[in-house]
Amino acid sequence: MSFVEQSAPTEPAAEQSGVPQAERERLDRAVSDLEDGARAWLGLSLARRAALLEETCATVRAQAQRWALTARDIKGLDAGSPLVGEEWLSGPYATLSGFGTVARSVAGLAAGHSPLAGITTGTAPGGRVTVPVLPRTSKEAVLLHGFRAEVWLRPGVSEEEAVARAGLAQRTPQVSGGVGLVLGAGNITSIPPLDVLYEIVAHNRSVLLKLNPVMAPMMSVYLAALQPLVSAKMLRVVQGGAPEGGYLVQHPGIGHVHITGSVVTHDAIVWGTGEEAAARKAAGTPVLTKPITSELGGVSPIIVVPGRWSASDLRFQAEHVATQRLHNGGYNCIAGQIVVLSKDWPQKAAFLDELRGALERAPRRKAWYPGSAGRVESAEAAYPGCERLADGTRLLVDLTAEDDASTIENTEYFAPVLGVLELGGTGQEFLDTAVETVNRDFLGTLGANVLVDPAEQKRLGAGFREAVARLEYGTVAINAWTGIGFLTATATWGAYPGHTLQDVQSGIGVVHNALLIDSAERTVVTGPFRPFPRSVAHGEAALFPKPPWFVTARSAQATGRLLTGFAGAPSWWRMPRIFASAFRA
Repeated sequence: MSFVEQSAPTEPAAEQSGVPQAERERLDRAVSDLEDGARAWLGLSLARRAALLEETCATVRAQAQRWALTARDIKGLDAGSPLVGEEWLSGPYATLSGFGTVARSVAGLAAGHSPLAGITTGTAPGGRVTVPVLPRTSKEAVLLHGFRAEVWLRPGVSEEEAVARAGLAQRTPQVSGGVGLVLGAGNITSIPPLDVLYEIVAHNRSVLLKLNPVMAPMMSVYLAALQPLVSAKMLRVVQGGAPEGGYLVQHPGIGHVHITGSVVTHDAIVWGTGEEAAARKAAGTPVLTKPITSELGGVSPIIVVPGRWSASDLRFQAEHVATQRLHNGGYNCIAGQIVVLSKDWPQKAAFLDELRGALERAPRRKAWYPGSAGRVESAEAAYPGCERLADGTRLLVDLTAEDDASTIENTEYFAPVLGVLELGGTGQEFLDTAVETVNRDFLGTLGANVLVDPAEQKRLGAGFREAVARLEYGTVAINAWTGIGFLTATATWGAYPGHTLQDVQSGIGVVHNALLIDSAERTVVTGPFRPFPRSVAHGEAALFPKPPWFVTARSAQATGRLLTGFAGAPSWWRMPRIFASAFRA
């Protein structure tokens, strides 16, 4: 999700201005090339399509270091900082994993096999079928020991239907999706190429990628890394400001728009701006007359289920929460924003003390994303009793009964601002209240996190899974961060289904979804409550002493680089070095 205004039109196309003739001609040529590419794509066999994606994996591998270091420089990170590991994992690692897995799905379809062939499905409350998507291989099972993910299908979709439909547009390879416009994100470097990949494979669409201005230095990296798609005329990458974006969304050659950005930008594209926009929205008469899909972020909760935690549990999970807020500096659509606690939990004060310490200890970093300081100041103005931590760069808003919680519940701050909301009750009563509260009061439906001691989860029994089923979020993470769902190529990524253009919340549609699953409702990720070696004493599966995506992982840069190498060429011999690095975290 990007908070910078993407290139949104202000009025219908007939009234657009500000794009020089030479620039319009350049954009027109790009669209024309993509029209040729979309027609040529229909002539490619599924096997050739899979090979093209594999070729792209090779060019991404060749650009991986340049990719990560360019992202490092955009974000102002020191060359030796462990935080550079974030740029390896959320950039080339995620891209390689996505392209490689989709290539294998298409190759399987070419051989006559559903991407879900041989999968043993499960069930979830409400008559839902679940599809295990992590781990998918024995290598994944070792590398991400203790982490699991499953895609929940929408109620009423059977296993047989899921297997038959998996493949999406690659099951109808002669039906073209035309040319699509992707308005790329400005915060995470794998988002634009992964959005491009999904448009191509899930919809048989060639793609014009318009970069967010923040990501301008990535232009040459993307062109080199995605060169096979560029050569096939399935991709063109352009830059420009609001006038160029406005010209493109209304271009007659563009048949579909996908945006990763803010609700403000989405609504400006769909309804226009100015005094007439609200009237158009109320009347349901958009200025955009072509379909649009979107991922727009939101306010992500971190529900902490009370239990009996050791001092080590309190500290580890406090660092976990700090990571969910501070990863990428807090500029993530899926950053945890409000911790939901039980005011009746005897360990509440101890946990909050540890949380303050974790926010204070986490490495300092530049506030690199435009507008961050202003958003922090607006949070402080709304909650003058908040605490400034880490030399005043991070806010902890511990809401009191006198505070109006609706501001932080309905404002995605996209900055290092973390709230704490206290609710009554313990056990199932607390969990049910928390689920009801976040569903009702929090902006957006992209992701929700739940932290729970396995002993307490076992005590809750079926009530716990039923509560998860009631969480109306596109990704739910249990003892993990929803960002792991983002990094898992086979997981679906997007808002909870059912939003409309008038009330778009966290968006419409999904991306990633490398198994090309139809009718997905959500992804549920599960991780270990305790790290290694404490996990062993409690019968949990975990090999990482500290996951490499934690902001406090000291060896994260080296581990991220090694994991990227693994994603580009999975093999057993790469694993010892990965674990040796991870154990130095």
